[in-house]
Amino acid sequence: MSYFLRRNEQNLWHGKFSSFPEDLIVHAISTRLSGYSQKPFDSLNLGLHVGDNAENVLANRKKFIQSLGFNLEDIVTPNQVHGDKVFKVEEIHRGRGSQNYSDSIEKTDALITNVKNLPLMLCFADCVPILFVDTENLAVGIAHGGWKGTMKKIAAKTFLAMKENFGTQAENCLVGIAPSIGPCCYEIGDEVKKICAETFPKNPELIIERDGKNFLDLWTANKIQLMEIGLPEKNIDVAGECTCCNSNWYFSYRAAHGETGRIAAVIALS
Repeated sequence: MSYFLRRNEQNLWHGKFSSFPEDLIVHAISTRLSGYSQKPFDSLNLGLHVGDNAENVLANRKKFIQSLGFNLEDIVTPNQVHGDKVFKVEEIHRGRGSQNYSDSIEKTDALITNVKNLPLMLCFADCVPILFVDTENLAVGIAHGGWKGTMKKIAAKTFLAMKENFGTQAENCLVGIAPSIGPCCYEIGDEVKKICAETFPKNPELIIERDGKNFLDLWTANKIQLMEIGLPEKNIDVAGECTCCNSNWYFSYRAAHGETGRIAAVIALS
């Protein structure tokens, strides 16, 4: 595991994977700290769709993206719907969704690109951020893996889209599974348990029974689906930080009972 938090000179915290080559890409996971939003979105809420004051969200986005060396107008972000659509981002899409939610890439839960200095951003509050780096053909990707996306194998489909569009090979692809709700906290019902058993019939360990309740391991489910299509285990880095347990650092939908902000994961070729 190589995930860590680093504070910069603007007093912003960047979650990073040391396994990702800093000479090839820029990436970061945000925290909920050092922003402008008021409760219950306090304080670095980066989601425009949760009911927060839009001016505060844009100020937060500007502060965070500038700390990575980009401008607010550079961001490309989608309207996430817990699906499995992967969208190839090109230069003409620069700025989509950066300042207006209605202008986001429509109904998409993963973005890929080989355009330099074009930051891809997805928002999260317990769902799994999955970041991809092709170190050989120079491409990046990012996916949103909630339970629905995970069961639709959004991580595997993102890699396969990179392979189709950029020639990405498994041995050259690095993956970071960033902080999200962990198996310690992600209690599920019978419906999700049944779907998981059908989707991953060889992996009953994904469902953890504890005190008469069932908990789902989304981290391992995303790792398994990538290994199933050939990614080496050593190429997949799992942060192992639960956003629900650490809701003082990250926004957590479950910990906040549904009313909260969003962290963001950002990745770009440098």
